[in-house]
Amino acid sequence: MAKNLVIVESPSKSRTIEKYLGKDFKVVSSKGHIRDLATTGKYGLGVDIENDFKPNYIAVEGKTKLINDLKKEVKNHDKIFLATDPDREGEAISWHLKDTLDIKDNDYERVLFHEITKDKVIEAFNHTRKIDDDLVHSQEARRILDRIIGFRLSKLMQSKTGGKSAGRVQSVALKLIVDREREIEAFVPEEYWTITAIFDEFEAKLFNYDHKDIEIHSEEEANDVLSKLSKHFMIDSIETKQKNKKAKAPYITSTLQQDAVNKLNMPSKKTMSVAQKLYEGVDLENETVGLITYMRTDSIRLSDEFIASGYNFIEKEYGKEYVGYAKITKKKENVQDAHEAIRPTSILRTPEKVKKYLSSDEYKLYSMIYYRALASIMADAKVNATTVILDNNNYQFKATGQVLIFDGYLKVYKDYENSEDKILPALEQYKDGGLDSNEITKEQHFTQPPARYTEAKLIKEMEELGIGRPSTYAKIIDTIKEREYVILDDKKFKPTEIGYETTDKLQEFFSGIINVEYTAKMEKDLDDISDASKDEIELLHSFYDEFEPLIQKAFKEMDKKGPESTGETCPECGSDLVIRKGKYGEFVACGNYPECKYIKKEEKTVKEICTCPKCKGTIIERKSKTGKIFYGCNNFPKCKVATWDLPTGELCPECKSLMVDNKGTIKCSNCNFEK
Repeated sequence: MAKNLVIVESPSKSRTIEKYLGKDFKVVSSKGHIRDLATTGKYGLGVDIENDFKPNYIAVEGKTKLINDLKKEVKNHDKIFLATDPDREGEAISWHLKDTLDIKDNDYERVLFHEITKDKVIEAFNHTRKIDDDLVHSQEARRILDRIIGFRLSKLMQSKTGGKSAGRVQSVALKLIVDREREIEAFVPEEYWTITAIFDEFEAKLFNYDHKDIEIHSEEEANDVLSKLSKHFMIDSIETKQKNKKAKAPYITSTLQQDAVNKLNMPSKKTMSVAQKLYEGVDLENETVGLITYMRTDSIRLSDEFIASGYNFIEKEYGKEYVGYAKITKKKENVQDAHEAIRPTSILRTPEKVKKYLSSDEYKLYSMIYYRALASIMADAKVNATTVILDNNNYQFKATGQVLIFDGYLKVYKDYENSEDKILPALEQYKDGGLDSNEITKEQHFTQPPARYTEAKLIKEMEELGIGRPSTYAKIIDTIKEREYVILDDKKFKPTEIGYETTDKLQEFFSGIINVEYTAKMEKDLDDISDASKDEIELLHSFYDEFEPLIQKAFKEMDKKGPESTGETCPECGSDLVIRKGKYGEFVACGNYPECKYIKKEEKTVKEICTCPKCKGTIIERKSKTGKIFYGCNNFPKCKVATWDLPTGELCPECKSLMVDNKGTIKCSNCNFEK
């Protein structure tokens, strides 16, 4: 029997790593979190508020057998290596494993895999450490804060409004969308006109009068300017400068999500799922290997080893003049710089070499990551930028253009960046005598309101404002869509009526907490806990002492939204029939309750899906308390098998649970296995 036990989160990662380590190691998976906060105690928080917010952890539903199996494995091995993901959440999962499995301090080491390649995995065992309690405390404080705010505000919204949930970051993200929509609604467009001189090979726009800015607000003003112009223009100045065009830094989590949306039309949730596969390992011809480094990072740092190999590759493939210098950028506030930027694990594994082993989405995302990292260490592109100022009766017109004289990093990155040349003719020949335009035109415009947020722009805004963490953005966006707080209109977020209502009610009672500044400060405080400069209990008390009086006041004073009328009349008393919410979802009843207790009976058809893998009953379509469709066993409550995603009828080859269709991805409802 192997002496060493390695516990990772993902089954697919465990298979990859076990191939690297040999017979002295056994690698098993926790299949994600094994414990979470209970839903018992005061307000169902699973937190003892009166006892310094002591958490009450219980096994994640369906994980009891797994935990018992892991305990047996721990007893049968001399040394335990906790190898969960290299971030705060991964650190917390390692702590939960150590605590739940009764692992002694002398019997374990924490090992971090920033990339899943044989050399790096083996090397990681030379740099083990103990669990970082400060990181655990930071993640635990975050979880407790989110539980308190989420449970208490969600209960408030459900009882007083049509809203289904609220959250520390989720509600601020929704507020950004609502505030932007109100800016758009309040926007008053202003008229303005532009005047353009059209020549054979270029155009020039009016921008100055007597070398001072000019604005034209009406057609009358535009006509007045046109009346003073002739076709003949004199050259006022020609200026040509060589400019360097620098490559962007390699990807971090947020910029990867933004570019995947903009360039690949890939939503952030799918991006993170595909990136996870690329990180955990892909079966190539003679090996299983992770193609990218860990994809949850705020750092743009690249290792010296990668930069050196990259320089050699660039010189060999493109020439010495294409070798650049890695960007060294000052670390931003709130940056977790524990690991590198997202980059390929080997510069030699070009997208073309691994294409046949990847799905279409994996290939597209890997290509984008690969060429972004490669471009970041290549030489700058160089352009000759020319600005020409033309004069016509003391009205100045400007024409600009540029010519690419050295492509530099654009040699590999041109498909991901607009870099079209706009070439001006040789105008020096007209310096003495000037030149004539073919036509001078006027065009009416109106100022435009600020644009609605796309998914990419919302992610960028959240990152710049310092709210949430890039690794959580996909979940936040998915939640506000699922709760029907927003709709997508031409790929842009537009708040729904319930989105407006939820935001307005929260601002009425919680404006001091549900705002950008407070949420960003909370992120900073959580970071301070992770480096031991702030105490987590002190933070929780400070927050709760402010929050609890507000929530108590809101439960007492917030107006309750009345039920929605169906337009039908009650057959028993003539009152309006309304839609009410009950234990098992929405139903139609008399609005004159309790005087009239009429409930409209609806014929219900049971939609059968497949056989239950646990009790051999039938998985059927059901509705949650909030009316959301899910799929569960018809033998409930004796059998509690349930999933939000549509079961396919297949069983997981890893754990024999239901396989489900999660927006096109076939995966296990219990573990991380995917087809």
